[in-house]
Amino acid sequence: MTELTARDIEDAAANLQPVAARTPALSALSLDQAAGWPVVCKAESLQRTGSFKFRGAYHHASSLSTTERAHGLIGASSGNHAQALALTGKLLEVPATVVIPADAPAPKVEGIRALGGRVITYRREAENRDALVAEIAARDGLAVVPSANSRHIMAGAGTAALELLTDHPEIETLVVPVGGGGLAAGTATIAKHLNPGIKVIGVEPQEGADTLLSMRCGQRIALPEVPATIADGLGHTSPSPLTWAVNSRILDAVVTVTEKDITGAMAFAFRHLKVVAEPSGACALAAVLGGLIPHESGMIGVVISGGGVDLPTFHRLISQATRRKEPARA
Repeated sequence: MTELTARDIEDAAANLQPVAARTPALSALSLDQAAGWPVVCKAESLQRTGSFKFRGAYHHASSLSTTERAHGLIGASSGNHAQALALTGKLLEVPATVVIPADAPAPKVEGIRALGGRVITYRREAENRDALVAEIAARDGLAVVPSANSRHIMAGAGTAALELLTDHPEIETLVVPVGGGGLAAGTATIAKHLNPGIKVIGVEPQEGADTLLSMRCGQRIALPEVPATIADGLGHTSPSPLTWAVNSRILDAVVTVTEKDITGAMAFAFRHLKVVAEPSGACALAAVLGGLIPHESGMIGVVISGGGVDLPTFHRLISQATRRKEPARA
């Protein structure tokens, strides 16, 4: 792959403009007080299908030729990319097949089926999802739309940061969750182009720190087993090859958060920003609230990447959040 560029992300923004939501940038005095710095959050939980994933899925699939996607699309996901792919198929008027874990959250599965997506499940611990996708794609003539490992996916994901930095060019540190790495790669690429001095920090759950460990080793590593974390969208065993090539070069740092940090951030986002964030979507905010981000001055930007969580699970998780005295909402 040739180097991912700012032009790739600008082209993706033009392609997505008619179909993607320009999600709001949210702030609150109580958040600034809790973080110790001015903070603004890009609410991608309010994107179509409930996460940033729609940006990359649509941009990748719509960039394929009509012949390439004639028989349909297929992709693997813990749920968010799958919903995005289902909507993409609907918009492009081609069938979409999604391969998801058998334990994927119910609202994500329901969302896929409501959009007309065909659902195939697999067992995380016993089956290789990528091999399963490749087998079905070859058998049925389907075009594979990766969840992260694609230039177009990274470029599409980076459009969220392009919007945020256009609205708030004063941001000096930008914080994003890291799973497959597409959001981090696209974000860092456009951010460094717009402001070479900006810091871009990735955040992973402690139980799934494959990117952090890879950066420490100087090469991609693979965790021995699928991470057991409430942040299911970030439960990868190894960084994607193409995203790793970008992130290992230009991400300033990767930090990790605990399950307790995550549930606390979910509760905070609901109380103070009036946003429902799924565990994966709350990780970047958790790192900021926990004082884990290397930051010296100025505004911090945070990507709340998704909101795919059902009501019983959301209630259970935020109920577990540590009660602490918080500043009044403003």
